[in-house]
Amino acid sequence: MDDDFDFPAAGAMNDEMKDDMPYDDPVTVKVGEEKEIGSQGLKKKLLKEGEGWDTPDNGDEVEVHYTGTLLDGTQFDSSRDRGTPFKFTLGQGQVIKGWDQGIKTMKKGENALFTIPAELAYGESGSPPTIPPNATLQFDVQLLSWLSVKDICKDGGIFKKILNKGDKWENPKDLDEVLVNYEVRLEDGTLISKSDGVEFTVQDGHFCPALSKAVKTMKKGEKVILTVKPQYGFGEKGKLALGDEGGVPANATLLITLELVSWKTVSDVTKDRKVMKKILKEGEGYERPNEGAVVQVRLIGKLQDGTVFTKKGHDGDELFEFKTDEEQVIDGLDRAVMTMKKGEVAIVTIAPEYAFGSTESKQELAVVPPNSPIIYETELVSLVKEKESWDMNTQEKIEAAGKKKEEGNSLFKAGKYFKASKRYEKAAKFIEYDTNFGDEEKKQAKALKVSCNLNNAACKLKLKDYKQAEKLCTKVLEIESKNVKALYRRAQAYMHVADLDLAELDIKKALEIDPDNRDVKLECKLLKEKMREFNKKDAKFYGNMFAKLSALDSKKSAPREVEPMVVDSKA
Repeated sequence: MDDDFDFPAAGAMNDEMKDDMPYDDPVTVKVGEEKEIGSQGLKKKLLKEGEGWDTPDNGDEVEVHYTGTLLDGTQFDSSRDRGTPFKFTLGQGQVIKGWDQGIKTMKKGENALFTIPAELAYGESGSPPTIPPNATLQFDVQLLSWLSVKDICKDGGIFKKILNKGDKWENPKDLDEVLVNYEVRLEDGTLISKSDGVEFTVQDGHFCPALSKAVKTMKKGEKVILTVKPQYGFGEKGKLALGDEGGVPANATLLITLELVSWKTVSDVTKDRKVMKKILKEGEGYERPNEGAVVQVRLIGKLQDGTVFTKKGHDGDELFEFKTDEEQVIDGLDRAVMTMKKGEVAIVTIAPEYAFGSTESKQELAVVPPNSPIIYETELVSLVKEKESWDMNTQEKIEAAGKKKEEGNSLFKAGKYFKASKRYEKAAKFIEYDTNFGDEEKKQAKALKVSCNLNNAACKLKLKDYKQAEKLCTKVLEIESKNVKALYRRAQAYMHVADLDLAELDIKKALEIDPDNRDVKLECKLLKEKMREFNKKDAKFYGNMFAKLSALDSKKSAPREVEPMVVDSKA
């Protein structure tokens, strides 16, 4: 059993623990002004402003110049006199507490005078012979620089010391392809490996696990030194020398100098790894094509063996123009282009399911065989977005909703339920907010809302998304409580998720409203069969359960067998 530890009383915590608690509140001081830091008597007077806004943190390696004096002006120490800056790791107890707390508030190049009470300095004992007991000290400190050191895995396995800060704020993700330079040494300085211009996918890693862990925390152009413990290096087994690379002993700590030169962003367009987009050149701004946008692209389509089967917009040819989400190009290309910005160049790799499928396709330059993955090099040259609802007047919204509904109907009839569902959703969004509509327009909008949500519910039933089908029917019933189609389709959704009681309520209500409705009657018949089947299963289940319980009870209550008494014939 673990030992039980008592929590200190509140007063005890205040007296004993607060000294060790980090001070994180921002301290704003003007030149010449003095302010208290925290609540333990530490004071800071700003002598010279620093640069920027960044300040060091616990674990960072700081470099300072300082002069230390007693309150009467007696100097007891000075790095300036020695001509050598003082370096230490912040927040690790390598210096007095007043320094750890005060220097965390400084910016690069800042000069400040700290007045440090004895409790945050050398206390009752002092530091003979130069510092007497219970002495309040003053330090004139200039923060020259610092190197950020981060425990990137939060387990002490990889420490990252930043030598050069990178650009911007983005970091590579698992799917991205990074370009790095690195050098690996043992703690004694032995060179193990050195490579420039190495490219790898972050999630696949390279050399040892530490590299992929580290690059995910780095910015473009950042250069760092990693201290890598064995669990993120080569562990208990080490690594044999191979080619130009030296061997790594078992349980060795590695020192890796790593520079993130650049990376190419790779995204999973369809979230199933079947349409992957790698950006070769970033686009402009933030706008991307929406559904129905008119786009112009340059593209080259290739098979995996490099065979070019289409080339458009190159060598002076006219740009290829199409309308997104209108099935004018293969699905994978359509979806990828809708994630691009103007001017973006990308490699799009498309699995057969989102390309030409299981049929052969004759293209202008070559035949694409059945079940072929394909690759497009694509540049989005221009885009004209389809008008959004907030840019439309009331009548335009109603017309746009009607048009999307008709498109949805055509797609539904063609068995393209996913695309049809998207059209109905877009149609409903155009007329979702009708507070500014006139009476006649509200009437039109209401009829469109009802039909779009009902049709979308039919799509969801086909797509086996029964929860969404139920929600869409409920929306309709909030507008028209006696809509038989909505009751009928909601009952179907309930039946598919075995919510038979709710299905029965909807069927009964639908038959009350329209007793002769053939579809509802058929559904009622199906429901009764399901309920009988369900009841049979229930009866069998409970019958078996009760039989087992009964057998168990019988076994418990049965009298024990008694050995027959032996009669002594001689008695």
